[in-house]
Amino acid sequence: MMKQRTLLITLNGPDRPGVTSRLFTVLSAFPVVVADAEQVVIRGRLTLGVLVAYAGGPPTGTGGTIGALWSAVERLADDLGMEVELSTGTDAKEKRRRGRLHVTVLGEPLLPAAMAGIAGRIAAAGANIDRIERLAHEPVTCIELAISGADPDSLRTALAAEAALQEVDVAVQRSGLHRRAKRLIVMDVDSTLIQGEVVEMLAAHAGCMDEVEKITTAAMRGELDFAASLRERVALLEGLPEEVFDRVRADVVLTPGARTLVRTLKRLDYRFAIVSGGFTQITDTLVADLGIDYSAANTLEVVDGRLTGRVVGEIVDRPGKARALERFAAQAGIPISQTVAIGDGANDLDMITAAGLGIAFNAKPVLRQAADTAVNVPYLDAILYLLGIPRDEILAADAEDTQTP
Repeated sequence: MMKQRTLLITLNGPDRPGVTSRLFTVLSAFPVVVADAEQVVIRGRLTLGVLVAYAGGPPTGTGGTIGALWSAVERLADDLGMEVELSTGTDAKEKRRRGRLHVTVLGEPLLPAAMAGIAGRIAAAGANIDRIERLAHEPVTCIELAISGADPDSLRTALAAEAALQEVDVAVQRSGLHRRAKRLIVMDVDSTLIQGEVVEMLAAHAGCMDEVEKITTAAMRGELDFAASLRERVALLEGLPEEVFDRVRADVVLTPGARTLVRTLKRLDYRFAIVSGGFTQITDTLVADLGIDYSAANTLEVVDGRLTGRVVGEIVDRPGKARALERFAAQAGIPISQTVAIGDGANDLDMITAAGLGIAFNAKPVLRQAADTAVNVPYLDAILYLLGIPRDEILAADAEDTQTP
């Protein structure tokens, strides 16, 4: 049986319509089969690589079928004003490398030194970068690298150290069908989905803002038990009129990118949930406004039109958030491995570690250390890039919606 050989053809030069078509038209005149093809365009410059396989020995000179193919491709490149490289080899079956991963890098800005550091760590781990793709260029730059040959846990540790050094965000995730599967997103509310803490906004109306703020900060750092700290803060709100909820609702500001995040994920048939140590009197409005599927939060007791300084029912605390994640996943029929949890404080620790992907969003150190990855840019929709969703596709879908009557 005659050994299969390969010819790799690489065209580089200015992009224009028809380059790919013309190359394959030239190849169609010869007894070769397409084994692989890749193409990328950066700022109007095209790189097109086509690997063809054929039977026989290596081409020599300009004679023979493959020699004629070689000449034909060179003439095409000259006509297109492009450079061409050709190399031959044996068609040994490519072995599937272990540890197929996606490495996502976020920077604002993203500097060459950061990419050098990330690439260096990947190489030091004995891994190979198979593909690089830009997912976003504004307001943050996001580059995704498909790599093979690395252990995910050790690489995640190495890249986390490099990310801290270079002041960028890096996520390491396994490749596979799960990235395209329907997922459940479970998100904290205060200082995550919205800016600020609702209990502090209520405290401002009660004249005890400074005291409540100190307790909140200590609780989010993990220095105080959340349930106890919540009761302590809520007690200071006793006597506030029920109308205060209307004023606070009017003051709530969504985190930049929040609507884009929810809208895009809902468009892709993801399920979206919020779980909050805050209060249903505020979160119920967010659920209705954003079209959120599931929610869990605490409820402030109101008697005769005034806050009593107590919480009704079981408190949604750190373990309560994890239980809510599991409950929402069961209701949605989605395995825990397909859940994504997003939070910012110690109260989110159990939820973050239970989820398939835990994301610390502008978080306290205690949560950043436990999460699978951290996002430290102020745009919530940057999380979409970690899920492999490019910004261009998000904008195109939004534009299509605005044009639909």
